Amino acid sequence: MPQDRYQTVPDLAQRLDVSEATVRQWIRSGALRAIDVGRGWRIADADLERFLKARETMPRMAEGG
Repeated sequence: MPQDRYQTVPDLAQRLDVSEATVRQWIRSGALRAIDVGRGWRIADADLERFLKARETMPRMAEGG
């Protein structure tokens, strides 16, 4: 089983170019799964991928076609 890497709320906010408050709202609403480790939330790469996939408007086109 592959090991997930985890990101903090500030890391994810910077990566997605949104505010930390937005990321926390996604977590509170249940839209984005996160783990509370006591000193802050951690988001697994697999959970971020699921979150982003659910918000796609359309699949990416295959390269070259």
